[in-house]
Amino acid sequence: MKDEKTDFLGISSGSRDGAAALLRHGERDALRIERRLLQRLAGSMGDPPLLIRLWDGSEIRLGGRAPVDVGITIRDRGALWRMLLHPELYFGDDYSTGRIEVNGDLVQFLETLFLSRPPLASDGFMEQLRNRFSRASCNTMAGSRQNIQHHYDLSNDFYSLWLDERMQYTCAYFATPEASLAEAQVAKLDHVCRKLRLKPGETVFEAGCGWGGLARHMARHYDVKVRAFNISREQLRYARARAREEGVEDRVEYVEDDYRNITGTCDAFVSVGMLEHVGVEHYRELGEVVNRCLREDGRGLIHSIGKNRARPMTPWIERRIFPGAYPPTLGQMMEIFEPREFSVLDVENLRLHYARTLDGWLERFEARQDEIERMFDRSFVRAWRFYLASSLASFSTGSLQLFQVLFTRPRNNAIPWTRAHLYREGI
Repeated sequence: MKDEKTDFLGISSGSRDGAAALLRHGERDALRIERRLLQRLAGSMGDPPLLIRLWDGSEIRLGGRAPVDVGITIRDRGALWRMLLHPELYFGDDYSTGRIEVNGDLVQFLETLFLSRPPLASDGFMEQLRNRFSRASCNTMAGSRQNIQHHYDLSNDFYSLWLDERMQYTCAYFATPEASLAEAQVAKLDHVCRKLRLKPGETVFEAGCGWGGLARHMARHYDVKVRAFNISREQLRYARARAREEGVEDRVEYVEDDYRNITGTCDAFVSVGMLEHVGVEHYRELGEVVNRCLREDGRGLIHSIGKNRARPMTPWIERRIFPGAYPPTLGQMMEIFEPREFSVLDVENLRLHYARTLDGWLERFEARQDEIERMFDRSFVRAWRFYLASSLASFSTGSLQLFQVLFTRPRNNAIPWTRAHLYREGI
């Protein structure tokens, strides 16, 4: 009698074929649910035109506005559900390990995603909840040192494979369309120095000096004395060695210390690429440091990645690549200047210059990927490829900005009438 019983599908419960059919039916039900969830996820992202291939060879076509040139292959069900649960975190993780593959050009794929986002859309409840709990890692003195070491102390040999010869790891300035990456990085150094109108014999404080290229450039070409502060030992080791090689160690002092401990007085205060690691809650503190150091006729410049709208860093970037990072809006940057009545003289947005800089870095990174994989592993290479490509796409689509803010004290009248000094030889 047992074999004659049937379940709700009409399949004999005692049959092996029936059990297999039941499993197939469950698989079809699961796939239908997963397709609906993928479509809902795509809808929340503005329905980007993508082709998604699943582990079983089936395909899901999303969006309908244009032919699908890019897409992804999801290699297992677990990766799909991780992406559905938290796409901004787990997509990067599973791309890094190969559980998700991008079909077509990676930058084009990411640009497709970013350009599809509805403009000025309000965050949904789940995204608001995630934003609340996706705060950047603590940027106390101890926390900042740990965060910086996570990214910058990977090894100087690694960065030297794909940065320019001066080890500039910030946005370049392409003064002409024909400029190479190396030429554009030198032009960036000059662009900063001209904005500050540096004069021989002046003292410059630099907060967050990277591998020290700007400090050496200021000393050699503008005959100033520089005290440059950094908490990355790997970078300082490199910077000090280069200063000795270039014969400027008598004019450049590289100090292993937090910016909050800067003391003394200076004619110019500059920070290129550090503000992203400071944290908005410490902006007034940074302003206090500048206030106690800058002379009455002093000038300051802060160069930082930023955003047009206040939002936390993408969780994957913050957790895996840049812990403690946060790109501010211009309004948030004013927390540095307004409490001490600093006068903002000039604001320049070099967003497209950074997109082109990243294009150069990504090209150089890809050319050395075999060496990088031998240094680390394949997942590291894929993670950094994803980081560089997503950064490029963020700047090219306007998700990220690059702000240079020039400022001085309110009573300083020794300021230029025009910007002509920025675009000709000399000061």
